[in-house]
Formats: sequence, structure tokens, C-alpha cells
Amino acid sequence: MNGPVAEIRTAVRRFLDEVQPEHVTVAVSGGADSLALAAAVARLVPGASAVVVDHQLQPGSGDVALRAAQQCSEFGLVARVEPVAVEGGGGPEAAARKARYAALKPSSGVVLLGHTLDDQAETVLLGLGRGSGPRSIAGMRAFDPPWGRPLLGVSRAVTRAACAEQGIEVWEDPHNVDPSFTRVRLRTEVLPLLEDVLQGGVASSLARTAAQLREDCDALDSLAEAFAGDCCAVDDIAELPAALRRRVVRAWLIDEGVPELSDSHLRRVDALVSEWRGQGGVWLPGGFVVRRAHGRLAVEPQS
Repeated sequence: MNGPVAEIRTAVRRFLDEVQPEHVTVAVSGGADSLALAAAVARLVPGASAVVVDHQLQPGSGDVALRAAQQCSEFGLVARVEPVAVEGGGGPEAAARKARYAALKPSSGVVLLGHTLDDQAETVLLGLGRGSGPRSIAGMRAFDPPWGRPLLGVSRAVTRAACAEQGIEVWEDPHNVDPSFTRVRLRTEVLPLLEDVLQGGVASSLARTAAQLREDCDALDSLAEAFAGDCCAVDDIAELPAALRRRVVRAWLIDEGVPELSDSHLRRVDALVSEWRGQGGVWLPGGFVVRRAHGRLAVEPQS
């Protein structure tokens, strides 16, 4: 059998054959991407389950969530709705994402997310525009335990076609057409313009670029592991190439409990090694400061 349904099932089957999870849960929103994924999983994985997160940000969201859970039950999945409270800093998108991932995190197995090739392209463009460094431009991983993204090589058009082929009614999230969200403008304005100017294939090209960068990042991270441990001794890392040195410093900071490191944070800490002029400490998220003294770096609580 050829066509969109077969393409999605093939992508899911390949992912499952590689990962061999002990249990599979599908995160479902009611949109075409997650419903197409859920239908494929129901066909391929007996005993799989589905979780529908209700962010409670729109009128009638509870009804939408219940309908999506009912659809998943009709597919043959064990489905439930998980209401969450969206709160905290970083903007509504970041707060909703944090609440969603907290609700979805499993005790075992993997949670499959319906991110597509188009989502990957948008992620790469966001990282590029924000100057967030190679990790951001490298996009999303197909498997980042416990999260699985088997549809990263499948276009959004294919998931829509698969739902249509199977008679699956999809929910259209009004946030997906709200231009106040940066990702929506990338989707509806920037990517179509790039496709026009560059004569097509932009989303696939961005996804290939992300894959190449992930390979490079993984290679450098592997080399950086050789310097794990007492990397706060400046002389031990000062002569390393900048890309490798920053990875060593980043790993050390994460081990010290520093959260949410950006590229600019990392470069300022790295300057304590590579551009030392007796400067003061570098303030970091989570209430930390990094200082250099007596040829060593040290992480301290902000006073």
C-alpha cells in the first residue's frame, strides 16, 4: 500500500524497530499531526496509550481534549485527558510547553510527539534568527529520551492527507493562525517566501542542515567528555579549540546545577578562560555566578 497512511506507518515502524521501547504513549492535541501519529501507533503497537493535554487556555478546550481522547479510544488506544495550569515566565508558548512536557513525562517507555519535517524547519529558522548557536540550529532529535519524534521526516501535508484518507476529523487550533506567535509567522509568511525565492525544497534542506549539525555537535560533545571532571582548572582547557572548550565548560556548569544556559552565557564564562583581564564574575540563571581566582573557575550562589 502506497500513500500518506503508509508513509506514516513506515516512519513509525522504523522508529520503533530502532528504539524498541517497553511502552509507547502518544501525545495528542487533536490536530492532524498527532492524530495521524496516534492512528499509526494504534495499528502497530497493541497496548499503546494516548495522553491529551488540556492547557485550559481557550474556551471549550476541555471539550476539544475529550473529543481527541475519544478518537484515540476509537483507534484502539488507552486514552486519558491531562489538564494542566499554564503559568510562569518566558512567555505563553514557553509556559505552555513546560506544563505540557511535565504532564507527559512517563515513568517508563517513550512518549511520541507529532513533530513533522515542517516543525523541524521552523525550529531551525528560530534558532538561526535568535543566534542561539549550533545546538539550536541542529533542531529536534528523533529520539531524545523519553521523547520520540518518528515523523521528523514526514511533511505536514502528508499527515493531513493521512487523516483525510482515514476519515479522521481534525481540530484546527486557532493559535496556529495567530500572527502574534513568532512560529506562526514563520510558518505562514517566512517559509512560503523562502520556498518561492529558492524554488522549493527549503523545509527539507533545513532539516538536512539540522541533521548535519547534530552529527557535528555529537562528535564534539564526545571529545569534550574526555575532559570531564576538574575542568574548572583553567590551564587544563585554555589551549583547547574554542568549540571544544565551550562544550567542556558547558558540561561542567550543568553538572554544577546551572539551568538554561544560553550561547551568550556560555561565551561570557568562556571569556574568563580565553580573554582573561582580571574581570569580575559572570552572572548566570538560577542564582549563580562564575568567578575566576587562582587559575580556577568556581560556581557560587549569587550573594
